[in-house]
Amino acid sequence: MDRLIYTAMTGASQTLEEQATISNNLANTSTTGFRAQLSAYRAVPLKSQDQLASDDNDVTRTFVVGSTPVADFTAGIITKTGNPTDAAIQGPGWFTVQAADGSEAYTRDGTFHLDENGQLVTSQNQVVEGTQGPISVPPGGTMQIGSDGTISVLGAGDPPNQIAVVDRLKLVKPADNVMVRGDDGLFRTNDGSTPDADPTVQVVGAAVEGSNVNPVAAMVSMISNARQFEMQMKMLQTADSNEQSANALLNFSN
Repeated sequence: MDRLIYTAMTGASQTLEEQATISNNLANTSTTGFRAQLSAYRAVPLKSQDQLASDDNDVTRTFVVGSTPVADFTAGIITKTGNPTDAAIQGPGWFTVQAADGSEAYTRDGTFHLDENGQLVTSQNQVVEGTQGPISVPPGGTMQIGSDGTISVLGAGDPPNQIAVVDRLKLVKPADNVMVRGDDGLFRTNDGSTPDADPTVQVVGAAVEGSNVNPVAAMVSMISNARQFEMQMKMLQTADSNEQSANALLNFSN
């Protein structure tokens, strides 16, 4: 009887966790550059100490546990904004920013702006890194981001041939399978290394990349999860009912 309870209980617990993941994805449908989080689960046999010692494979109980969560790295839709400080990466690649602890981190959110010190920062006020460090733009100029990430500025009143290159965005392209999401929403490499700038990464200026969350698919998954949770609760109720019936029969036989 308890085998049914183990399966239903752990399945219900992981279903709630997956529902929370889907809810978080839906909440970030409009978040620029957001990468949907994917859930993965696996069945783990529950063995006693005697079974572990004897390598006994006759397992009658199984737990459902979550695996390491991963992200969906599918690209989102690029939309022109007309804002010269915005940028979107076309294809694989990442912008490099400075996390709150000063470490290097990566994002696809190209909603940039200039702070009061003239530094290029993200929508969360994280400093955007260039190939020469933090990017500073002279005040009063007209900024432009090229397809290779080059940042050019034309000073106020200067002729077009006086445009000056300030820096170049540090664009990196590590493999997707080494990227992990941190609690701050930024990505880092799983071994803590800092990739070198990749000149092949392409940028679209005055544009941003939207979230890659499919709201319709997420809603369908949420409904499916809710029904699965109801089924698992009914299994627990069935197990309880069967146990009460069994106890009644035992009492009657005595």
